[in-house]
Amino acid sequence: MNLDIETLFPDGLTDETISAISEVLNEIAQQWESRHFDRIRRYQSQHQIDLFEPEQYWRNKPPAD
Repeated sequence: MNLDIETLFPDGLTDETISAISEVLNEIAQQWESRHFDRIRRYQSQHQIDLFEPEQYWRNKPPAD
């Protein structure tokens, strides 16, 4: 997905408008993450790189719950 930020938010917006847009976007992101937290964490944990080094056993991954 490629958003054209310049078209959505052109130059010349007032400081008040920029602040309001920022608050709205942050609120949307916070509510989205709150609603889908478990699914986001599950996806991220499934796609995390395994950094286990057999030669450096003290770097073992913590046991899975």
